[in-house]
Amino acid sequence: MSSRMAGSMLLRHLGRGLYSSAVAPRTAGAAAVPAYTMFGSRPVVSDPVPAAMSIRLFSVRMASTKAPGGEAVEGGEIKSPATATGGPQKEKKSISSYWGIEPVKLTKEDGTPWRWNCFVPWDAYTPDVSIDVTKHHVPTNLAERLAYWGVKFMRVPTDIFFRKRYGCRAVMLETVAAVPGMVGGMLLHLRSLRRFEHSGGWIRALLAEAENERMHLMTFMEVVQPKWYERALVFAVQGIFFNAYFVAYLISPKLAHRVVGYLEEEAVYSYTQYLKEIDNGKIENVPAPAIAIDYWRLPADATLRDVVIVVRADEAHHRDVNHFASDIHGQGHELKELPAPLSHQ
Repeated sequence: MSSRMAGSMLLRHLGRGLYSSAVAPRTAGAAAVPAYTMFGSRPVVSDPVPAAMSIRLFSVRMASTKAPGGEAVEGGEIKSPATATGGPQKEKKSISSYWGIEPVKLTKEDGTPWRWNCFVPWDAYTPDVSIDVTKHHVPTNLAERLAYWGVKFMRVPTDIFFRKRYGCRAVMLETVAAVPGMVGGMLLHLRSLRRFEHSGGWIRALLAEAENERMHLMTFMEVVQPKWYERALVFAVQGIFFNAYFVAYLISPKLAHRVVGYLEEEAVYSYTQYLKEIDNGKIENVPAPAIAIDYWRLPADATLRDVVIVVRADEAHHRDVNHFASDIHGQGHELKELPAPLSHQ
């Protein structure tokens, strides 16, 4: 068989899997359920054309944790409302593992099944909402002034683009705010490996910050459905900011942490404005998403206002931690010399 014929047969074989429309198997008395949704929009079932490939590529990263009829979606699997709330459960797919690994079955404190795969019960916590949200670090030198006014300048296009749409602004903010902790934690991790030294807990602190910001995003995805051009903007902004912050942290961790401190100050201000719009009745104070209630241990009747308050408290904590890290470097020390603050969770 010629190499051209073999290549053609291989492409036809791969094409069937790549361009097929993914549909979950039918159960008795139930209609077929599409495998993916887009931010809670109507399920998509496409013909075997290239459009199906785009669904495969973007469905996971753009998927909401809520499906169209109140169905919870975790890791691409659609669960019925009864399953998500701990009610009568239908038979789930079992995973056969050669390695003898069994999926962990988690339960809440009241004994009901844990509904989330994106975080586990011991990640849930009660935030410190008494934290001072008005604190501000006054720039003391040229580098800090550049960092401060640079952050202020970055806010201008955001204000113009989003205006009073604070829900969409929050989605954009969190996709960016989750970057510095991951970059800083990664670089400290590699430094620890190279130098055979401890990090003083700062690797864990910065990665926890990144995870906390990501959970903010998972929450606000339930509140708003970003438009396609807002999603495209996320790709562009995140790509630029990640690389810029990576280089900045390599050059000057002190300046990098100071920039994040000022970014978090702006985040606190934005969420304060969000609260004012809710209190003035300009934004509906809808019930809090289920994921927020479990993550922050909120009461069952919590509202959007309660969610914004705890998110703002998280941002205030990240503000203080990053300004503290910058002060450590500014006084001629390394982060590993002082234990990292991990008390917010």
